[in-house]
Amino acid sequence: MKTVIFAGGFGSRISEESHLKPKPMIEIGGKPILWHIMKIYQHYGFNEFIICLGYKGYVIKEYFANYFLHNCDVSFDLSSNEMTVHKNFADDLKVTLVDTGSHTMTAGRLQAVKEYLAGEDTFMLTYGDGVSDVDINQLLSFHKESGKICTVTAIQPVAKFGVLDIDDSGAVQGFVEKPKKDGSWINGGFFVLNKEVFSYLEGDMSDVMWEQNPMRQLQKDNQIAAYQHDGFWKSMDILRDKVELESMWKNNPKWKVWK
Repeated sequence: MKTVIFAGGFGSRISEESHLKPKPMIEIGGKPILWHIMKIYQHYGFNEFIICLGYKGYVIKEYFANYFLHNCDVSFDLSSNEMTVHKNFADDLKVTLVDTGSHTMTAGRLQAVKEYLAGEDTFMLTYGDGVSDVDINQLLSFHKESGKICTVTAIQPVAKFGVLDIDDSGAVQGFVEKPKKDGSWINGGFFVLNKEVFSYLEGDMSDVMWEQNPMRQLQKDNQIAAYQHDGFWKSMDILRDKVELESMWKNNPKWKVWK
């Protein structure tokens, strides 16, 4: 089963780094967050990926074209123009990189990779800036049992700030460090989709967000299920998120399900 990853946006909210590279290539622990996402899926046995490129897509192409150069020790013999890779390792990943346009919206990007999903009755989709410890196999089982065209992983985001527990007299009774919000669930990515989803992506989708018209129509047709994930999830929207993920990587990277 193949996994599609949206990796073409401008990442304008983290422009401190995205002016040089696409957001999925911003590094956590010396590896692009895109790599971390792929390792999550690979851990559960899914190693075929279709990456939807856009803004600075050549950076992602260069990374995978020179994967050993980026991840291994190498020696160069300049007299013969030869490179020797040391501590070579085989990372069982199959990656298709598709230029889906610099300004294309997410529905158009998904529509653009349809031909690379030929023969796939079911496939997965996620964003190139969010990591989680979601159990992909349980997610797939839930999707199959639901009988819906689309399953979205629903998460409850953690508040950005700690909360004061204040009683009626105004006295502080305690502190809650970054609690989950008011019980509402949001779209956390990590979708599972049946091929019938492409009937919701007809015509020119280049200016359409996947999260708007297509998903709303799927909901109207009672074709979306929500897999409620209570575990770890975090997206890298702003620089502070990157800093937090870096700190987690050094101490307790909850999304690191692989060995």
